[in-house]
Amino acid sequence: MCPLLSQVLKGEHRMVGMSHVPRVQILLVEDSPDDADLMLEALREGALASQVTVVENGEEAMEYLRHGRMPDLILLDLNLPRMNGHEVLAEVKQDVLLRHIPVIVLTCTDSDAAILDAYDLHANCCVMKPANQDQFAQTVQRIEHFWLNRARRLSHEDP
Repeated sequence: MCPLLSQVLKGEHRMVGMSHVPRVQILLVEDSPDDADLMLEALREGALASQVTVVENGEEAMEYLRHGRMPDLILLDLNLPRMNGHEVLAEVKQDVLLRHIPVIVLTCTDSDAAILDAYDLHANCCVMKPANQDQFAQTVQRIEHFWLNRARRLSHEDP
């Protein structure tokens, strides 16, 4: 087992904690340390408190989820080693226990085919990876506003 995944499963994983409420659990599946750091920094600057678990490939993501951990949101890179983002997305959305979790696909490709494939696999949203920290912060603010604030509130309201 990968050392990082071992840390995740023991609860020693890399997390970003904030003191605001509500506390949101996010699984970030990203193999690029630079992109993960940019996303973590942007999440630190965000309005909602989040606890972020970072895994580096699709196999680690699925192992994390299969151990009963249910994040409020999955941020998923498409270009991953071992098991790519499309494969992770397919497994998550086919699993009765996991398919309710919103999955935002993060990609640096502008390939219509790759993006359409993600939507065909029931991605909730596809977002181009921003080029710099300011753009990352703006993207995270938009994600927080819709997926972690408005959509979460709507899903908890009585019909």
